[in-house]
Amino acid sequence: MDRYSFLNAAHTAFFAELYDQYLENPDGIEPSWRAFFQGFDFANEYSDGPVEQLSQAYTSTATSNTANVGNSGQIEQLQKEFAVLRLIDAYRTYGHLMTKTNPLRDRKVEHPDLSLEKFGLSQADLNISFEAAKTIQLPTSTLGQIIAQLEKVYCSTLGIEYKYITDEKIVSWIQNHYEAPEAKFNSEEKKEILHKLIEAVSFENFLNTKYVGQKRFSLEGLEAAIPAMDFLLDSAANRGVEEVVVGMAHRGRLNVLANVFKKPAQEIFSEFDGKDYDTVEGFDGDVKYHLGLSSARKTRSGKDLLINLTPNPSHLETVGAVIEGIARAKQDTVYTDSPSKVLPIALHGDAAISGQGIVYEIVQMAKLRGYKTEGTIHVVLNNQVGFTTNYTDGRSSTYSTDIAKVTASPVLHVNADDTEAAVRAFLFALDYRMTFGTDVFIDLVGYRKYGHNEGDEPKFTQPILYKLISKHPNARNIYNARLLEDKIVDETFVKSLEQQYKDALEVDLETSRKDEYAKIRTFMHENWKGFEIAEVDKMLADYDTKVSKEVLTQIAEVITELPEDKKFINKVKRLIGDRKAMFFEKDQLDWAMGELLAYGSLLTQGYDVRMSGQDVERGTFSHRHAVVKTEDTEESIILLNHLKEQKGEMRIFNSLLSEYAVLGFEYGYALTNPNTLTIWEAQFGDFSNGGQIMMDQYISAAEDKWTNQNGLVMLLPHGYENQGAEHSSARLERYLQLCAEDNMFVANVTTPANFFHLMRRQMVTNFRKPLIVMSPKSLLRHPEAVSSIKDFTEGKFQYVIDDPKADVSKVKSLVFCSGKFYYDLVAKREELGRDDIAFVRIEQLFPLPIEQIKEILAKYTNVEDYVWAQEEPKNMGAYSHMLMHFHEKPLRYAGTKAYSAPASGSSVRSKKRYAYAIAKVFDKNL
Repeated sequence: MDRYSFLNAAHTAFFAELYDQYLENPDGIEPSWRAFFQGFDFANEYSDGPVEQLSQAYTSTATSNTANVGNSGQIEQLQKEFAVLRLIDAYRTYGHLMTKTNPLRDRKVEHPDLSLEKFGLSQADLNISFEAAKTIQLPTSTLGQIIAQLEKVYCSTLGIEYKYITDEKIVSWIQNHYEAPEAKFNSEEKKEILHKLIEAVSFENFLNTKYVGQKRFSLEGLEAAIPAMDFLLDSAANRGVEEVVVGMAHRGRLNVLANVFKKPAQEIFSEFDGKDYDTVEGFDGDVKYHLGLSSARKTRSGKDLLINLTPNPSHLETVGAVIEGIARAKQDTVYTDSPSKVLPIALHGDAAISGQGIVYEIVQMAKLRGYKTEGTIHVVLNNQVGFTTNYTDGRSSTYSTDIAKVTASPVLHVNADDTEAAVRAFLFALDYRMTFGTDVFIDLVGYRKYGHNEGDEPKFTQPILYKLISKHPNARNIYNARLLEDKIVDETFVKSLEQQYKDALEVDLETSRKDEYAKIRTFMHENWKGFEIAEVDKMLADYDTKVSKEVLTQIAEVITELPEDKKFINKVKRLIGDRKAMFFEKDQLDWAMGELLAYGSLLTQGYDVRMSGQDVERGTFSHRHAVVKTEDTEESIILLNHLKEQKGEMRIFNSLLSEYAVLGFEYGYALTNPNTLTIWEAQFGDFSNGGQIMMDQYISAAEDKWTNQNGLVMLLPHGYENQGAEHSSARLERYLQLCAEDNMFVANVTTPANFFHLMRRQMVTNFRKPLIVMSPKSLLRHPEAVSSIKDFTEGKFQYVIDDPKADVSKVKSLVFCSGKFYYDLVAKREELGRDDIAFVRIEQLFPLPIEQIKEILAKYTNVEDYVWAQEEPKNMGAYSHMLMHFHEKPLRYAGTKAYSAPASGSSVRSKKRYAYAIAKVFDKNL
C-alpha cells in the first residue's frame, strides 16, 4: 500500500482492508468512510502533488495510536482535507471562468459552482486550518485564507487554463510557477512599463492629430501589448534567445514597428504622406501597415537580439505559417545545436484566430518532425469584435483561444487594463516556452477604441459597447494613477516623458517632409547579401548547370546501393536495382533518377535541399523513394545523405494533410535560406488551390510589394490521364495569369535531363524567383521520357525544344505545345505516318522565350499552319497566355472547347475529348 503511505500514522492494515471492501462494494461500507475514499480517489487522480504533500503532513503529525483509528473526528478532518483538495482542484480547473479579464463589462460566461456546500464544506469551516494549503504554497492556513489565495491566483485580472494538459510534469510545473508568491516589479521596472505605455498612447495620439481620418488600425485599447512585448524581448535575450520572428496583422502594427522594432518614425510619416518610392523599377510597395522590418535590438541588459517583423497582407493569419517556416529555416542552418534560440511570436486578432482555418493547420504543425519550431508564443490582441461582427456571432467556442487545446497548450487570459498583469503573462509564457519547447497562448482582452479603421462609425453596430469605450480611461492613465498613488512617480515625471516623446515625433515629422521619396527596406536583408533582383534578361539567360560524369557516378553509386546490414522489402530492392541498371548499364535515366541526381549534385556543392508535401518521401506515384524504410524496424534512410562529397543536407518530410499552411511554411523557409532548394509538392496539382492565398499574396507578389526574393519551387503534378476533374489539371492558367514583371518562372518540362537542369538553375544564379513546375504523372515511367548521362554532363536547361525528328523542308504545320501532350502527339504522328507536321515544346512558359522561338520559326520556311495544341480545355491551360505574349504568328487553337470543370469524370467521355483534341492538331478543318 505504498500509494497510501500517508495513512501509516493510523493503522495501515485497517485502512487497507476497508479500502479493499470499498473497491469491491462501495455501497457496503459506512457512508462517511465511502465519502472519504471517494475524495481520496478524486484527489489522487486529478491533483498532481497535493495528495503526497498532504500525506506527508499527516505522516508527520498524526498519532500512531491504533486506538484512535476509528476516531470520528479524525476521519471527518481527513474527509474535509480531501474536500479542500477538491475545491483547490476546481479553482485550478474553472477559475479562469471567474476572472475579471474584461475591462469594459462583466463576462458573459456561465460561472461554475464553487460553493462550499458542493464540496462538503460549510461557512463553519472557514476558520478551520487545513494542511491542504501547502499544495498552493501556503503554510497551514484557514479555509478562508485558502479561498482568498485561490481567488487572487486564479480569478483576478489574470487567469489560466491548463487542466486539460495530460503531462503531469507540465501540470506540476505550471502550478508551482503560477501559484508561487507573486514577484513584484521594482520601481525602475514600473517606470519602464509606464514609459512604454506613454510611448504607445502618445504615438497613436500624434498620428490621430497629424493624419486625421487616415487608416492606421490603432492599438488603442490594447496599449499594454507594447510594454509586455518590450519586457518579453528583453527577457528572451536574457534566456539565450538570439533571434525573434514576429508575425501580426494590421491592428497595432505601426505602434509595434515604432515602439518595439524602433522603425524610424520619419519613415512611417513618409508612408502616411503617400510618397512615391525612389527609382526602383518593379517595386510597387504596400500600405504602411503591411510592411515588415528586420532590425538589431540592444536590450536594457546589454544583450544583442535580432528581431524580424514579417510582411503580411490583409489575409490576417497567413503570416503565422510564414514565420514558422522562417524560424525553422534559421534553426536548421544557423542555430542547429540550440534551436530554441529562435523564438517565433504570432500576434492574432480574436476574430481571426477563431475564424480562419489556417490557424488550425499551423497549430497542428507545432509538434511535427518536419515543422516544429521549439514552441511559439501566440498573443491574441482581443478587441472583442471582428470588423463589425460581435464575438457572439464570430465563434462558437467559449474563448477565441480554444484552438490551443488541440496541442494541450496553456492559455493565459489577462485584462489589458492591468498592464503589470499583462507583462507578467508574457514573461510566464516565455518561461514556459523556454522550459518545454512547446506552444503557449496569451489572450490579452481589451477593446478597439475606434471602428475597424479610423474612418468607420462603430456605433452603427455596437452602440452600447462604444458608449462604454468612450468613457473608459486608457491603460496609461490607469497605470499612471496607480504609480502616483504609490509615490513611485510624480506628475512632473509623466509630463516630461510625454513631452520628450512628442517633441521627438515632431522633429521626425519635420525631417520626413524634407524627403521626396519614401524609403525602401528589405526584410531580412542580411540573409540576401550578394543576391540581386533580376529582370527578364537574366531569367532567360543560359547558366552552367552541367555536372561532370565523375560526380554523377559518385552520386549514382550511393543512391543505387542499399545498406547491406539492413533489411528491405523485395520491391524496394528491385527498384534500387533498376536504378543501378539504368545508370550503369542502359544509359536511360527516368524522371526519378534525374530528379535525385539533381538534388545530389546540389548537395555536393554545399546547397541544402528541403522538400515537403503529402507523400513526398516516396512520391504520390511511388516514383521518388528519396526515403526508404527498413522492413523490420521502419527506420527511415535517406540515401542522398550518405554521399562521399556531401556538403549540404537533404531534408524531406511527408507533410500533414494541408496545403495552405504547409505552402506558407515552405515560403517562409525559402525566404530565409536562399542557399536551400526549398520544394513543396502538391499530391495532385490542383490541390494547390488549397494554398491559393499564399500564391496570390506572397509567392507571386512579394517581390513587387516588399522587395522579397524567394526561390520556392512548387511541383504540381499535371496531365490528363482520364482520372477526372480533380486529378488532371494543376490549373496552369491560374499561375500564368499571375505572371508579370518578371516575378516568377512557370515551366512544363518534358525530359528528366531538362528537369535536372531546371532544378540546378534555381540555385546557381545570383537571384531567386519562385518556380512553378507542372510536373508529370504518366511521364514518370514513360518509355520515351528518358535521358542519357550525356544530357546531364553536357547539356543545359532548354527553354524551347525543337522537334528532333522533323524534316524542316517538309513541314507544313508547326505545332507548339508543352508537357506530356507532346508524347501523345508524336505517337499519333507515327501512327498516321505524317512527316508534314513538327512539334516544338515550350519548356518554360514564363518568361516566354520569344527570341528562341523566333530562331525556330526561321528554320521552318514552308509552314502554312501555326498551331497551339493543349490537352486542357480552351479556357484553361496556356492558350490565353500564348495569345497575350506570342505575336509572331497567328495561332490556330487545337484542343477541346471551353468547360467549367477541368476534365470529365467519365473515362469514356474523357478519352473521346482527348482524341478529339489530338485529331484537331492533325486536321485543321475539324
